[in-house]
Amino acid sequence: MKFTCPLPIQGSDRVLLGHGSGGTLSAALLRDIVMPAYTNPLLARMEDQATLQINGASVAFTTDSFVVKPLFFPGGDIGSLAVHGTVNDLAMGGAQPLALSVAMILEEGFPIEDLRHIAQSIGAAASACGVSVVTGDTKVVEKGSGDGIFLNTSGIGLVPPGLNLSAANARPGDAVILSGSLGDHGIAILARREGLSLESTIESDSAPLHSLVSAILAVTTEIRCMRDPTRGGLASTLNEIAAQSRVGITIQETSVPVREDVRGVCELLGLDPLYVANEGKMVAILPPEHADAVLAAMRAHPLGRGAAIVGTVTSTEPGLVLQRTAFGTRRVVMMLAGDQLPRIC
Repeated sequence: MKFTCPLPIQGSDRVLLGHGSGGTLSAALLRDIVMPAYTNPLLARMEDQATLQINGASVAFTTDSFVVKPLFFPGGDIGSLAVHGTVNDLAMGGAQPLALSVAMILEEGFPIEDLRHIAQSIGAAASACGVSVVTGDTKVVEKGSGDGIFLNTSGIGLVPPGLNLSAANARPGDAVILSGSLGDHGIAILARREGLSLESTIESDSAPLHSLVSAILAVTTEIRCMRDPTRGGLASTLNEIAAQSRVGITIQETSVPVREDVRGVCELLGLDPLYVANEGKMVAILPPEHADAVLAAMRAHPLGRGAAIVGTVTSTEPGLVLQRTAFGTRRVVMMLAGDQLPRIC
């Protein structure tokens, strides 16, 4: 009988799936390989986007790659996902997206009709977001050297004057607001990929969040930080914020929204919704005096109807995320160690 360890081996001399998880191995890859090679003040901020000062304007710039499997899933496909993911990385810096690039790596033999479908999906999603695809690139690799199609997208946007969002800005007493239910995207991908037969169809939450961000900033610009909890889920996102701000974060298990069908699949498969990826949800950390007004604005928006205050920032246990369980106990919510759901974005 062969046994395998569920946790990744640390210190491997080869790239592991966990290096793409958005968790501890991803952080180690950045710390040990990327940061020493590219070190500069903009990169050192470790945000979802870089904000550059160009002729007096604050310009946000981001890039992302998409290797989701399957390419087509309930609620979207790799094309719309790529647009939404890039727009959202800009939006989490408060930027209004302006333009995108799209680069495609195609495997020889990929069906032209599937390519047409994906290209049309990219165009439709970009149009709906009010952005244009203004440049790109296409490469083809030999059959067997790829997996159908991989996409890389980059985006630029304008940040309003005076806005300074950062994962290093959280302060004790701040409220933590989540825009809606967790885990929809990751479980939709898993169900389609594994052919799970479910009583209800779970759809990806893939959506562009820039208009929701605009609604929040119309209430107040005194927002500390915004993040979309994609790879590694809410748990890894909050761990990153706690580490960069050197604060503790405590969340209430009973306050975190999770759809019952998503929760059921997670319980069946031994997954924790806190670690499952999302592609249309965001976390906002802000001073408590603005929490009720921002929550009301989010709930008035189609993408924030399920918004809830799920926790607070604390001065105790800096760098740690804690969860108060339904039983009144506390547990440490660690950053994702391995990669429980690879190829989900």
